[in-house]
Amino acid sequence: MLTDQAWEALGAALGGRRGRIWEIATAIHAHPEEGWKEFRAAAWLTQFLQAEGFTVRQPVAGLPTAFTAEWGAGGKKPSVAYLAEYDALPELGHACGHNLIAAAAVGAAAALRQVMADTGTGGRVLVLGTPAEETGGGKLRLLDAGLFQGIDAAFMMHPAGRNRVGGGSLALTPVRLVFRGRAAHAAASPQEGVNALDAVIQTFNAANALRQHLPEDVRLHGIVTRGGVAPNIVPDLAEAYYYVRAATASGVRHALGRLVDCARAGAVATGASLEVIEEDSYLEIIPNPPLEKELSELLVRAGVELADPDPDGGLRGSTDFGNVTRAVPAASFTLAICPPTIAVHSRDFAAAAISPEAELAVWRASLAMAAVGLKVLGDPALLGAARVAWKERMVHSPAE
Repeated sequence: MLTDQAWEALGAALGGRRGRIWEIATAIHAHPEEGWKEFRAAAWLTQFLQAEGFTVRQPVAGLPTAFTAEWGAGGKKPSVAYLAEYDALPELGHACGHNLIAAAAVGAAAALRQVMADTGTGGRVLVLGTPAEETGGGKLRLLDAGLFQGIDAAFMMHPAGRNRVGGGSLALTPVRLVFRGRAAHAAASPQEGVNALDAVIQTFNAANALRQHLPEDVRLHGIVTRGGVAPNIVPDLAEAYYYVRAATASGVRHALGRLVDCARAGAVATGASLEVIEEDSYLEIIPNPPLEKELSELLVRAGVELADPDPDGGLRGSTDFGNVTRAVPAASFTLAICPPTIAVHSRDFAAAAISPEAELAVWRASLAMAAVGLKVLGDPALLGAARVAWKERMVHSPAE
C-alpha cells in the first residue's frame, strides 16, 4: 500500500501542473496530425518534459517524431516508462483520444520525477514518444532500436467508454492485395483489357462469404485504395487494403491465408496478377496480473469506479502496445470520457476527447500511473511478481 504521505505528495506535484498538462492535451486535439507527421505534438510534449528536467532525445529509431525523455539513473535501481501516443486519425482527428494518452504520460512522469527528487528515491523514469499507433506501429520501431531495453515496467492509459484495467487485444496484420491487369478502351475494345478492379470486387465478395466460416474472434475489414482512373479505361491497377485480426497471432495467420486464397481466386477469375504485401503485425497483449492489480487499487483510490471485466477479455481493438508486453512487464487501462454507447473512432468520441470528463480522466490516469511507478521503484516484491508473471505468460503465449 502506498503511504498517505506519498499519495498526497504525488497529488500536489500533479496539481501544480494540471493546467499545463491540459493545455497540451487541448493543443494536440486542436491540431491533429496523422502518423509519422506529429511534429507539433512531439514538440509540445518534449518542451514540457525538458522544462521538467528530463533529458530529451529526438529523433530516435530513425523517426523524426519519436522521442525519449529520461530522468534519474537505472542500473541497480528500477526503470519505469510511460508510453505517449499522439497521432490522429485521417479526417476524424483525435477520435481515439491519443491527445489524452500523451497528456497522461507526461503528467505521470512529471509528478513522479518531482516526488523522486524531493524524497531522494532512486531509479529512472522515462517517457517514450511513440508515433503512428493508428497507421504504422511506432512502438515496433522503438522496440527494434532497443529503446525498451533496461525498462522494468511500462504503463499507458487509453480513453474509452468504460473504466477497466487490463484486458486483451486482437492481434493484427495489415495486408495490401495489389492486382494488375491490362488497360483498354472500356467501350471500343473491352475484350482487350484485363480488369484489375473486377479482381478486387471478386475478392471482397469471396471474403464476405468466408466470414461466416471463420471463428468469432476473427475480423476481416478492408477498403479499396485503388480502383482505376476513368470509367472509359479498363483498370489495369487496383488494390484492396485489409486488416486481418484475431485473438492470437496464429489465428491471424490462418485467417490471412484464407483471405489470400480469396484474392487468388479473384485473380484467376479475371486474369489479373496478384501481389500480396504484408505490413508489420501487432501482437495480442500479454496481461500482467500483479501490475494490473496494483493499478486497479490506485485508480479506485483516485476516485475511479471500475467496471466488471468483460467475459471476452475486452478483445475489441488492436495496438502495438501488445508487442511491448512481449518485451517488458507492462499494463494498461481505460478510463471513460463518454457513455459506452459512443463508439471509439467516431466524431462524437473526438468531441468527448476535449470534454471536462476527459480532463478528469487525464488527472486520474496521471495520478494512478505516477503512483504505480513509485510503487515499482520502491517495492521489490511487486516488481519481482510482475517479472515472474511476465515470464510465465510469455511461455504460454509465444509470438508467432
